[in-house]
Amino acid sequence: MKTKNKKELFTKTIDELRKVLSEKRDELFSARQDLAQNKLKNVKSIFWKRKEIAQILTAIREKDLSMEKEELIENAKNAWR
Repeated sequence: MKTKNKKELFTKTIDELRKVLSEKRDELFSARQDLAQNKLKNVKSIFWKRKEIAQILTAIREKDLSMEKEELIENAKNAWR
């Protein structure tokens, strides 16, 4: 995944990222099936698909953590009032 595409990941919402994640997992599954049937020309594509999935999972995790952090800050502000 190119740097430009990585930046696009962080602009998407969590729901959009989960949708892309399921698509990438389906692509990986298909690639593994093709590999087993000797139809896959580029074996390295499996590595790249796994890497893309990891990047998407990282973006989802970062968004989750930032949302939790914002909630904690908001709760702390409300507790002092």
